[in-house]
Amino acid sequence: MAEKSSEISGMYRKSVDERRKAVEEFSSLSAADLAPLLAQGGKEMEVVGKMIENVIGYYPLPLGVATNFRVNGKDYLVPMALEEPSVVAAASHAAKLARAGGGFHATVSSPTMIGQVQLLHVPDPYGAVQRILGEETPLLALANAKDPMLNKVGGGARKLEARVISTPRGPMVIVHLLVDVRDAMGANATNTMVEALAPHLARISGGRSHLRILSNLAIHRVARAWGTFPKGALAFDEWKGEEVVEGMLDAWAFAAGDPFRCATHNKGIMNGISAVAIATGNDFRALESGAHSYAAWKAASGGVIAPLTVYEKNASGDLVGSIEVPMAVGTVGGATAVHPIAKLAVKILGISGASELAGVMAAVGLAQNFAAMRALATEGIQKGHMALHARNVAITAGATPEEAELVAQRLVEEKMVRADRAAEVLKELRAGRAK
Repeated sequence: MAEKSSEISGMYRKSVDERRKAVEEFSSLSAADLAPLLAQGGKEMEVVGKMIENVIGYYPLPLGVATNFRVNGKDYLVPMALEEPSVVAAASHAAKLARAGGGFHATVSSPTMIGQVQLLHVPDPYGAVQRILGEETPLLALANAKDPMLNKVGGGARKLEARVISTPRGPMVIVHLLVDVRDAMGANATNTMVEALAPHLARISGGRSHLRILSNLAIHRVARAWGTFPKGALAFDEWKGEEVVEGMLDAWAFAAGDPFRCATHNKGIMNGISAVAIATGNDFRALESGAHSYAAWKAASGGVIAPLTVYEKNASGDLVGSIEVPMAVGTVGGATAVHPIAKLAVKILGISGASELAGVMAAVGLAQNFAAMRALATEGIQKGHMALHARNVAITAGATPEEAELVAQRLVEEKMVRADRAAEVLKELRAGRAK
């Protein structure tokens, strides 16, 4: 039998049906395997077929809306696209608790992105830094000439920075171009500008320009949100409000002192932020990278990573949570302007621009983090999460939607949320009905 080869000539030139046929043959797929793809067509395929290369279909994610959010005195329904159970419910509940303390408050800095130019083999690196900074005005003018539309709407290149770094390959001069990108995410505009500046920077420095690319560590484009969670609203079951507050503070301190816990702490924040990013057609990978890099950049001396949230107790004994996170999001251009569901999500939010979106997303990140920590500090993360996850396990075992609820209930009661047990319970359920 001939060995299969993934070297398929001209895949990008083939039609969607031809690509599907190529995949079918390579992977030995059956008609049943291909059924989900064959059911996809129409306008959706026309859209996604232009978004990336070698398209054979699209991968739907559940789209839900988080309720109860109030940010800066305005109410929002927040679209969230993701596959993980309990995230939407948890964010909604946290937002409800925050409403008891006046809702969330948010501020967002200017939408400034960083473009980087790497200069190599510079004879006098520190002298080159001074020469480059001395040419800031004409260099900014060169950059702004590349995007007159951005200037027209009030954005554009604003500042030049330069520094020398030490690397395993010797010293390098790194130039930062700070660009106000307005309501765009800004990658394309920033990259175009640094590409244009690179040869001029090489000439001024006497070195050679190498990489020219934006940075996702958007330290100048930061969203901050905070909210008060009244201790009276935090009480539930056998847990007193004061106990929940103290438990939350201890849980946060764990993340502040231990990088292993901090990694999961910050991941929980991104559960919320990334879900909104996906729903609105924003680059969730850039946001993830920026957030985790920012957490490392903000770490205290000797640390390796810092929590993106902070929790404190105010004079009344209530819990106050706050978040600070880079938020390079856009409401114009990219998938937000192309994908019909992303357009719809922006309309559901009812936002006026990227700054407002960033503030809401920061509040969602804080809410999601609060919800996860509250569960961890009290009843444990599995109780609520596994109850929802059990339905997925039941469906995976072959249960119908009606059966899934009954099977999930059994799994949770037995504290055995496993695929093999779900299959056994489903078999027992069907046998009982057959009698």
